[in-house]
Amino acid sequence: MVKQISTDEADIISAQAGARFSLKRRFNSIYIILRHPQARMGILIILILIGMAIFAPLLSPKDPSQYAGIPFQRPSTAYPLGTDPLGRDELGLVIWGARISLMIGFGTAGLVTVIATTLGMIAGYYGGIIDDILSLIINLFLVIPGLPLLILLAAYLAPSTTTVIMTLAFTGWAFQARIIRVQTLSLREKDYVAASIVAGEGNLTIIFRQILPNMINLIVGGFIGTSIYGIAASTALAFLGLTNMSDISWGTNLFYAQNGNSLLLGAWWVFVPSGFLVALSALGLAWINFGMDEITNPRLRAERELRNVLKGTKIQQTRVTPVKPRGH
Repeated sequence: MVKQISTDEADIISAQAGARFSLKRRFNSIYIILRHPQARMGILIILILIGMAIFAPLLSPKDPSQYAGIPFQRPSTAYPLGTDPLGRDELGLVIWGARISLMIGFGTAGLVTVIATTLGMIAGYYGGIIDDILSLIINLFLVIPGLPLLILLAAYLAPSTTTVIMTLAFTGWAFQARIIRVQTLSLREKDYVAASIVAGEGNLTIIFRQILPNMINLIVGGFIGTSIYGIAASTALAFLGLTNMSDISWGTNLFYAQNGNSLLLGAWWVFVPSGFLVALSALGLAWINFGMDEITNPRLRAERELRNVLKGTKIQQTRVTPVKPRGH
């Protein structure tokens, strides 16, 4: 027996469907990322690492820099990840190390995004002599060897977390700025930009209200990529001893592991956890970037939707090209 639906109920159902459609359209990028299986896994990984950094005082209440036991103790009930060459609890070092490592990664990404977006959009929008000067600066930073400059700055500046963030941002903003500039050159030729100019809007208003919203996906993708660079580069600097070694990060954990000859002694529990979390954070961010690729590339979305449609459908493969017979 078919249930009859009243007019009011039909209106309610129609309104709810319209609200869901409007919500999906408004937050379409979030829907696309959450639909991507690798992006979902990447978000979960990054949230776990961020949660570990935030709740480090609850997960490891003791001061991780203090002596805990005999050096190079194997993992046990008392010390789940053993002790390092200085006799410190390795589990506490790994948990607390997430704070500075992630702070440097996301802090570098934020600073690079602000610098690259501002300079890239100004160069691409204004053109002329302004574009020539800014492009010269961008190209100069692109051709300068990044690693030697990074090591030089880190060696001569006062070692601190802020110094590391400033150094990484100073050496890593140019590539993202070049991408933003090229995209701005393309967007400034659009009709809505011309309409804004005719309407008398100012240049900064057009840049940050008309052009910037159309590059959010590109900017977020650059932020994620720079976060990977910041975490990896800060770990490398700490491993070389060019940061404040009193700070606890995944990089300083690897530094003390290397100085204590942990690899030669077979003490895998000293260097594997920190190295694994550096790789895991980079993997999680890369997977999130895969989801961002579907937002910026409609062809990838179309291919995924086609795969979903054809899922479970058997298509017979043949080498013969079908030909429509002519009518007589």
